[in-house]
Amino acid sequence: MFAEVVFPLPFRNAFSYSVPPEFKDLISVGKRVAAPFGKRVLTGFVIALRESVDVKETIKDIQDVLDKDPIFDLKDLEFYRWIAEYYLSSLGEALKLSVPQGVEVETKRKVIADADFCKKLLETESKKNTTRIKILELLSVRNDISYTALQKLLKKKNIYSSIRSLEKEGAISVIDELEDAKVKIKKQKYVELNKSVGEIYAFIPEIERKAPNQVSTLLELIAKKNKPYALSALTEKLKITSQVVNALEKKGLVRIIEKEVERKYSEKFTEAATEFTLTDQQNKVIAEVTNNIEDSKFEVFLLHGVTGSGKTQVYIELITKVLAKGKTALVLVPEISLTPQMTIRLFNHFGESVALLHSRMSLGERFDSWRKILSGKSRVVVGARSALFAPLKDIGLIVVDEEHDSSYKQQDVVPKYYARDAAVVRGKFSNCPVILGSATPSIESMYNAKTGKYKLIELPERIDNAKLPKITLVNVIIERKKKRMENIFSKTMLEKIDDRLKKHEGTVILQNRRGFATQVFCNDCGEIETCENCSVAMTLHLNQNILHCHYCGLTKKVPNACTTCGSLSIKYFGTGTERVEDELAYYFPDARIARLDSDSIQKKDSLSNILNSFKKGDIDVLIGTQLVAKGMDIPRVTLVGVISAETSLWMPDFRADERTFQLLTQVAGRAGRSQIEGEVVIQTQNENHFVLKMVLENNYQKFYDKEIKDRETVGYPPFTRLCLIETKDLEDEKAKGAIDDFYKEIYAFRKYFKVLPPSTPTIAKLKNNYRYQILLKSERSTDQSGAILRQALLNSFTEFNKKSRYRDVRITFDIDPQNVI
Repeated sequence: MFAEVVFPLPFRNAFSYSVPPEFKDLISVGKRVAAPFGKRVLTGFVIALRESVDVKETIKDIQDVLDKDPIFDLKDLEFYRWIAEYYLSSLGEALKLSVPQGVEVETKRKVIADADFCKKLLETESKKNTTRIKILELLSVRNDISYTALQKLLKKKNIYSSIRSLEKEGAISVIDELEDAKVKIKKQKYVELNKSVGEIYAFIPEIERKAPNQVSTLLELIAKKNKPYALSALTEKLKITSQVVNALEKKGLVRIIEKEVERKYSEKFTEAATEFTLTDQQNKVIAEVTNNIEDSKFEVFLLHGVTGSGKTQVYIELITKVLAKGKTALVLVPEISLTPQMTIRLFNHFGESVALLHSRMSLGERFDSWRKILSGKSRVVVGARSALFAPLKDIGLIVVDEEHDSSYKQQDVVPKYYARDAAVVRGKFSNCPVILGSATPSIESMYNAKTGKYKLIELPERIDNAKLPKITLVNVIIERKKKRMENIFSKTMLEKIDDRLKKHEGTVILQNRRGFATQVFCNDCGEIETCENCSVAMTLHLNQNILHCHYCGLTKKVPNACTTCGSLSIKYFGTGTERVEDELAYYFPDARIARLDSDSIQKKDSLSNILNSFKKGDIDVLIGTQLVAKGMDIPRVTLVGVISAETSLWMPDFRADERTFQLLTQVAGRAGRSQIEGEVVIQTQNENHFVLKMVLENNYQKFYDKEIKDRETVGYPPFTRLCLIETKDLEDEKAKGAIDDFYKEIYAFRKYFKVLPPSTPTIAKLKNNYRYQILLKSERSTDQSGAILRQALLNSFTEFNKKSRYRDVRITFDIDPQNVI
């Protein structure tokens, strides 16, 4: 027997391995195996089994089968093949999405050093700043380091010749170590009686005087009625050591067993389960989708429901119907901020059959949640974009909530999939309906609904007779002239906040920037404090007295003087959430104010604790970034304030207008979700801007009509398919040389699509890598599936690797990018 195995590496072909006799009954398609790959051992995925292979080379054996049950079946495999083909990755890289982080078994290369010998060699070196010198400096103070860590510290990939040279001299040894998975099944020791209660009581007099701790242990186990007792709990309660239990085990009175323990993520956000009376509009929407659930028929529904229209309850009613059919359901949410409320509502309805998957969970919690899904114990999965790849079987419904959100796009690693679009394809392979829900649908999704590709279903009114909030635009330029501005706040907004504080109602303030000030600059020479690794200004975090780069994570102390000219005239520019919090505390010293941004929710459960306190009325004003705009349903919120409407409007991106409209409409929707009417105050420098007028009117249709015409005129999605080609390297010359060479290859296909010349992105340097880009625009009318575009990219990449001297520079292809800056 032979197995075809793919690895999570950028190789598009499968590799053949022989299956030893001891694994023939264990191996199957869909399982992971440990197999030799070059000099290493890696985790791979079995995609086929064959009786013979046409390979002349020596075929290596598989070393181990890692899974008891298959992770994917042949239908799932087709879905992962589509991911790999469409987003231009290898099948192995796509299949890596099917397993949680930390389960890989692989060989890690390690450098073992003779530190004293390295010091001696360092003293004899005459040249400075060579790779060899840098390696010796590092290894003269440490005995071992992983190969990848050494490359990162040196900021250089190609260190092989220097390492080989030092290995020959006897200064270092390079070894390969097989590392187990970082996360495994957790087991806990339990104690139970090994004899009848009568026999135990008969034995107690023999040990009563000499071993009183053993007696108390036996009596505790008897009181437990011989149910297994966790060893750690037993020793803690009786204040004994495990040696007491070991002694009883030797006497044959108890036995110690190991039991599997589930690491459960506990959601601290609370919400009482309530009975809902569905509106006629909700019932109509449910009836539309139910037909497809009953017939196991694929169709995409775009649910356009205003904020507070009860979309979540529609999802719950439909999931109930799916579970009644013996099928499973998948609910995707864009941000962890949406997870607490969505999760608790699903738990209230479906109990333990709900599984959670998101980045706030520990590796162990995610692994155990994933295993529950794989075993079929969890039939409803809710989570962020990675939850799309949960190993659910017999999917009956897929829901993508807030489908317009750009965080559904994977920006960082290959494959750079878009979870919303991939969810539609998974629904097609699963023969189930897919619901894309939003109060502000993306232009692409609404276009698909208007052209008949999706079916539009609507919830145009709020539930419980709640009204949409009244929106007021405040021009800060005019207010400043009238002397009605108090630093960053207009007096209009401060008056509204004061009114809500007196009424004990909730207020939400949006400022979509973290930190205190967005820039620190010198008033004399004009120099801005920028990140050493990225071409961006560093953000001032006054609470910690540091400058922080929000892209690479670099932090440094706030300088007392200009680092360029030495001037003491340092100024702070721009407004972040910390400054809003600070100023608001000055104007309202008795108000209870909290901040909700990615800095304030670093600790586990902090997000849920903040939302719980706000819901109960322990927090008066909640200040935050876009996290406060998404999915938060708290009836006591009657006022929403926006510090600056232009924060996202001025971004150099063709989606800037759309994202601003969505953000402002969504945050406005947090107000007035009860019988008390809500109010929204938006501070702006141009209240006549078309986007702000549409927000004021709550007129999605008019905004869509203008935006779709603009997109068609300039050739942007949904009329074209975009691909962003990017080169990255530590050396500027190499990154630029690579993009120029690739441009020569891709330009040969210019008759099939538009090829824009190489350019420097807005952020030219990111995480110490210089970046260059090429944007491709392919007309959907002539290349509907994007097959021509993808083939051209693959052909160009092949030619680039043959001809370019910059072939070692990293090139990435981003199909359907959501960010072009």
